[in-house]
Parts: sequence; structure tokens; C-alpha cells
Amino acid sequence: MATHEEILAALGRVIDPELRRPVTELDMVRDVRIDGGEVSVTIALTVAGCPLRASFEDQVREHVASLPGVDSVGLQFTVMTPEERAALTAKLRGPVEDKGIKLPATTRVLAVASGKGGVGKSSLTVNLAASLAALGREVGILDADIYGHSVPHMLGITQRPVVVDKLIVPPVAHGMRLMSIGFFLEDNQPVMWRGPMLHRALEQFLQDVHWGELDVLLVDMPPGTGDVSISLGQLLPRAEAIVVTTPQPLAQEVAARAATMAQKTGLRLLGVVENMTSEVFGSGGGERLATELGAPLLGTVPLDPRLREAGDEGVPLVLADPSAASAQAITAIAEVVDADRVGGFTRTLPLVS
Repeated sequence: MATHEEILAALGRVIDPELRRPVTELDMVRDVRIDGGEVSVTIALTVAGCPLRASFEDQVREHVASLPGVDSVGLQFTVMTPEERAALTAKLRGPVEDKGIKLPATTRVLAVASGKGGVGKSSLTVNLAASLAALGREVGILDADIYGHSVPHMLGITQRPVVVDKLIVPPVAHGMRLMSIGFFLEDNQPVMWRGPMLHRALEQFLQDVHWGELDVLLVDMPPGTGDVSISLGQLLPRAEAIVVTTPQPLAQEVAARAATMAQKTGLRLLGVVENMTSEVFGSGGGERLATELGAPLLGTVPLDPRLREAGDEGVPLVLADPSAASAQAITAIAEVVDADRVGGFTRTLPLVS
């Protein structure tokens, strides 16, 4: 017969799929009962109707049912009280001096930018993030493309974030956390906000979202050099910019503006990626842009219909078909980016409560 301590140790390997921490550490285990070879466990969820209950069931079955002397495992759920949720929020926020939640000082922030739309920036962001996660990094994505929020669809995320006592817990897909304005809009409604409202929304995504211990936060920037780009430059000091262009001269011209904008707002220009290299669009534009900006060319990604198809299916191509030429190119870029880990914040974010 398994002991109470052995079962708790096994439950310590059950990870909350959204908070990404053990249920024992989050004080979610409410009861453990042992009757011979029969074990009964009760876990307190943050909200009723948690969409990821099946994950808890699978993990408890994997870790507890496999213990010697355990014949069967019963799992019940209850819901945290308001006081328990407040205590959990305090634990997640940690010891902070203000009401804002800060990214760890070691978190790299990679802003993926472009001068204009239609260059595959969001697809590149998603696949680059998945490649970094495959390298063992804890990865988050901030879909800051306010007017073209497509990342939830590309990751196959349909559930909305969970709010725990005013702390927003981002949904997780393929091991990556995601926050997007698209989660808060009904029926694909357009965003009709001006600068101050956009700034406050982005500020809240950094202030009230539980990002956890991220190694890398990728920001899918809106195209161009408008209000959102300025706000992100203010909210994310010392971030690093990756500029995406296609081979055509016009794309290079507008991408150069985005790069200049990033540098003027204090972002370090990490490098250039040429996307959609092909007979249709040509090649060499990324190298010319990199030379013009005095930045490295991180890599070129060939035009590939599979990138679009995988995005429509909600699975990054680097995971769905890592042998595809475009997937291999993006993986190589991720390895270059990961090797250049001189970024990260040297001070806390200047968030306003």
C-alpha cells in the first residue's frame, strides 16, 4: 500500500497546464484518502468548469496510479474559495513593491517587426517561438498586432484566459503561453481604439498577466510605426527587434523604417529575416536590408504553402513537419537567436498601476 507521503510526492509531478507549476506547490491538493489499494484525490480548481480538467486526470493517472500498491485512483474536483484564489494570486505575484507583475530580469523580449503587412511576420513569430520552446526554453507570445490578431488561430487556441482574482492566466498551447487582444473580442469584431486605449491594453498585458518564469517573450508587433510600436518601445525597454522582410525592394524600404523606429525607441536590432524567398518574389532583399542597417542576416525562409496550411490547422510547421525546408530554415534562425543571449532586462519594467 502506498503511503500518504509517496502519493503527495507523486502529485508534486502533476503540473497545472496553465500556471505551469506543481499542484502541490500551488496548494491545490485538498484531500488524499487511502483505502488499501484504492486512492482518492481531490484537487481545487481556480474556476468552475476549467477547460483543462482532462490534463489533471491524465497526469494523476500517470503519476499516482503507477505507484506500487495502488490499484485504482479516483479524482474529484472542487473550486477554490475567493480567499484561496486571493492567496494563490499573492503567491503567483510574489514579493513585488507595487501592484504590477514584472517579467523576470533574465527574460529576453524579442519584438518581431515588419514595415508592412503580408510578409509572414505572425507565422514566423509562432514558428520561431515553437522552435525556441523545442530548444528547452520557457516561451511566451504576446500578440500585439492589435488590428490583425491571428496568433490564437495559428496555435489552435479556442479557450479564453482564466482570471484568478484579477490576475489573468494565459492559455497554453504546445508548451507556450499566449496573450492576445483577440481573446477579449466577440465574433471577430474589429478593434476601433485610439492611442491611449491601445497603450493601456498593452500595459495590462504586461501588468496583469501571469507570464511566469519565462526565458523568452516573443512579441508579434503590428506592421508599421504607429502608436502600438511606440508604446511597446516604452513598455519594453532593452527589448531586441527582429525585422522581417520579403525580397522585394518596396518591402525592404518600409522594413528599414520599422528598424529605425525600433532603434529610436531603445530596442536593440538583433537582425533581419528574409521571408518568402522564391522565384516569385526573388531573393537577396534581406541581405541588402541587413547591410543597409548594419545588422546581421539571421536567415532566409523559402516560400512554402505548408507554413500557411499548418497555421490554418493550428500547429506550427516546425512541430507538424520539422523536415520541411521552411521549418528547417526557421529552426536554424531560432538556434542563431538562442545562441545570441546577451539580451534580457537589466532593470524592472516601468509599469504604471
